[in-house]
Amino acid sequence: MGGVAALARAAGHKVTGCDRNVYPPMSTQLKELGIAIHEGVDREQLSVDPDCVVVGNVMSRGVDVVEAMLNDNHRYTSGPQWLAENVLHDRHVIAVAGTHGKTTTASMLAWILEDAGLEPGFLIGGIPANFGTSARFGKSPFFVVEADEYDTAFFDKRAKFVHYRPRTLVLNNLEFDHADIYKDMDAILWQFHQLLRMVPSDGTIISNGADKNLQKLFDMGCWTKVQTFGTRDDTDWIARFGDKVERHIGMRSPSGEAAEARWRMGGYHNLENAMAAVAAAVSVGVSFESAVDALSRFEGVKRRMERTATVADIAIYDDFAHHPTAIKKAIASMRRRYPGHRVIVAMEPRSNTMKLGVHNDALAESLQGADLVWMYRPADMGDGFDDALQSLGGKLRMHKDYDQLVNDMSRKVLSGDQVIFMSNGGFGSARQTLTALLQRTRGG
Repeated sequence: MGGVAALARAAGHKVTGCDRNVYPPMSTQLKELGIAIHEGVDREQLSVDPDCVVVGNVMSRGVDVVEAMLNDNHRYTSGPQWLAENVLHDRHVIAVAGTHGKTTTASMLAWILEDAGLEPGFLIGGIPANFGTSARFGKSPFFVVEADEYDTAFFDKRAKFVHYRPRTLVLNNLEFDHADIYKDMDAILWQFHQLLRMVPSDGTIISNGADKNLQKLFDMGCWTKVQTFGTRDDTDWIARFGDKVERHIGMRSPSGEAAEARWRMGGYHNLENAMAAVAAAVSVGVSFESAVDALSRFEGVKRRMERTATVADIAIYDDFAHHPTAIKKAIASMRRRYPGHRVIVAMEPRSNTMKLGVHNDALAESLQGADLVWMYRPADMGDGFDDALQSLGGKLRMHKDYDQLVNDMSRKVLSGDQVIFMSNGGFGSARQTLTALLQRTRGG
């Protein structure tokens, strides 16, 4: 929604917005754009008498601002619908969908197009460091959009991505998630199939060749040519690491063309993301060699394993990972990248799926690769959460208070540690607090 607000501002509209909890980096970006933020969801937000209210999917009936909007007969629409009607309708839309890696892949893709001089528009659920913003109109026919499968709005329960009508579609992977709106994997597959139905027959689908759920999706019917990517030899696009610390990558196109680059990312999941981005860029006219070379200048995404500080040789990272698969891959990548160093995880479970207990069985296993785990326990976690984590044994430390968690961590972290804060929210500013505390007690 912050990105949609930025696009509306760029189109010349006066934009205001409200949210229950406003925090960086999006709050900083909106302030810099001159977009006023009203903290809270009371009807006062509507005192400006807006021409149109764009409703985010976190809003529901019973919320003061929603009830006022309906009672006062304001014109309203959803974010995806506004985007489709005002930005995407005459563009070549390149959509990036899947359970994991959407933000990073979309960011890489937008950067590859930018590096090639194409000046794309984009809307991404994070802030690519190369751009410093999550959204822009762009000056070319190409528009990159992170295509989320979460529902659109309280009045439109279709997945957001059905509004985007892409000509090029990237499918990174597919797992069960969003248990608060999808009862099972079949329900998710059904929504993704609606997306497939909208891709033109002369378009392109770039798909993870190793994902069995994506194959099930195609078995339901596909009318567009599909190119596969992966790290195995049986895919159309193939990516490899050239060294043990994952700083050198090599890629091969379906025609057998090869290209190499050094980059600052890491992890097989990001290697797959990069291969998907390169394949999508090539499909719209970027040369293969140029696309791979652009990755050497890709600077990452805020909150995606973003190194935010180093204090007394303790590296501190901010990461969005909140699904067991993403958590496990992030830890494994850090361990390969910094062999011999302890990997410390501080985690705040916030997603509705996590709170419903759907990931309980997988969560402990996903954290086993860490040396120590600090878990913030929200009061509304479901039954069985504590029991599910018992297998972590002595490496787990549970806290119900952010300050207590930070104070405990500050006494246990050591020089050389790689400390990852994992949350899809603000984590009570625990990362910033730990950084400041270590700077005071151990020096910068």
